[in-house]
Amino acid sequence: MILAIANQKGGVGKTTTALNLAAALALRGKSTLLIDLDPQANSSMSYLDLREVERGMYDVFVDPALDMQEVIKPTAVPNLSVAPARISLAKLESRLVGELDAPFRLKDQLARLTTFTHIVIDCPPALGLLTVNALVAATHLLIPIQSSYFALEGTDDLLETIEKVRQRPNPGLKILGVVITMHDRRTALGRDILAQIRKVFGEKVFRTVISKSVRLEESPAYRESIFTFAPESSGASEYYSLCEEVIERA
Repeated sequence: MILAIANQKGGVGKTTTALNLAAALALRGKSTLLIDLDPQANSSMSYLDLREVERGMYDVFVDPALDMQEVIKPTAVPNLSVAPARISLAKLESRLVGELDAPFRLKDQLARLTTFTHIVIDCPPALGLLTVNALVAATHLLIPIQSSYFALEGTDDLLETIEKVRQRPNPGLKILGVVITMHDRRTALGRDILAQIRKVFGEKVFRTVISKSVRLEESPAYRESIFTFAPESSGASEYYSLCEEVIERA
């Protein structure tokens, strides 16, 4: 399974979902690779010291002769490796402008990679070349939507992009589901938004809802997933439950 985690809206819990879902899959014994396509490199920072990273996904994109295996780094979590990002990814679009195979660079690299059974891709908060590469390469898509007043803003653009990718480069792309993040169960607004998202996406919405959690926000600062940072927390329980649903749906 190659799972892209995408939503062009920022601050919806994409990176939190990517790094904890990848960790949960690894804990389940799955050989897992987390690919960081966000120039902010937050997924990478959560597991690696970026000062020790010489090459990352930017190099993989601009040099098709480079074997992606050369940039992949193991983490302290058994069964989990990371293909790191660096800020240089921000200039990728201008570097690959006019290249006919630009949307297929990641897919071509992953076709040569046979080490992992599960790949999780953390996409940037935009519908540019990096996200398109992820959608073209992925078998499945997971969309995190924040439980907030503007929750569904911009989802039309994302769904339109998905349809364009399905029409030509990746007709097999499946929407695995929508996960509601940063949910506050105590408020009437939170409950209303939950109902609204379920009305729009129906059965695509995961049963598991990720609650607002200070522990989830803190864990990346300590270079840990929620499962080692706060294993008894609601965040750990919810992301493990989401992992179970992901395996079940795939």
